[in-house]
Amino acid sequence: MHARAKKALEAFLKEDIGRGDITSKLLPRKKISARIISRQGGIVAGVQYAREIFVSRKCQVRILKKDGSRLKPNDVIMTITGPAYSVLSCERTALNLLSRMSGIATRTDYLVKLIKSTNSRAHLYSTRKTAPGLRIFDKEAVETGGGKRHRVSLDQMVMIKDNHLAVSGSLRDIIRAAKKRHKRFEVEVENLDDAVMAAREGATIIMLDNIPPREILRIVRTLERLGLRDRVRIEASGGIDASNVKNYARTGIDMISIGKVTSSVLGLDLSLEVS
Repeated sequence: MHARAKKALEAFLKEDIGRGDITSKLLPRKKISARIISRQGGIVAGVQYAREIFVSRKCQVRILKKDGSRLKPNDVIMTITGPAYSVLSCERTALNLLSRMSGIATRTDYLVKLIKSTNSRAHLYSTRKTAPGLRIFDKEAVETGGGKRHRVSLDQMVMIKDNHLAVSGSLRDIIRAAKKRHKRFEVEVENLDDAVMAAREGATIIMLDNIPPREILRIVRTLERLGLRDRVRIEASGGIDASNVKNYARTGIDMISIGKVTSSVLGLDLSLEVS
């Protein structure tokens, strides 16, 4: 497990426990067994992180459902054995993270199926619309659900967006500046002419943000007609969800970014029960 993840998990525990779980300190010092159960169907994600939380407090964990497994109601995901204080003081932190990641994976799986039913070449991508401190976990959950990671941080790839253009003043100039220093870069465009220009100037990815499917289809077909389509990957983003994702997939694009997967998370219903 990455050191950054371990550090984050420890911080999550400290946030919840504070100076000590004063309720669990009232209990007898005894060893107990517990299990984490799914109350609904879905895709489980974050199992290793939940395990690490308990193990860090001297508990033993047996994983019964690995990341990516499909859950049914009342499935046991893992069992935990250890001091009562340790198990109960870790309970909420482990459940919160496991529930969030499993909720993201479950939603991603659903959306990926909608996309693939219409366009087998297109993939769902995560965005940077994540809660601070949770990005590495959110991105991994998307991947567990069958999606793909976009850039995790700003240093991974150049992405020229509308506010960069507002500062630069010239889309062509900032594209050429990017091309001099980077092999790969993405450009957000607002119309057909800019899409053609970006493809000709060597953009790796063209992002079509808040552009309706009908207009995206026109852009795709124009790039095909001009012999430019194979030079670039085309991404759609903005206002895409289950109600319209198939319409975007049908346009023949390569990438569909859906920020709501990580910005509006509905966690999977899980619980910890002491045996």
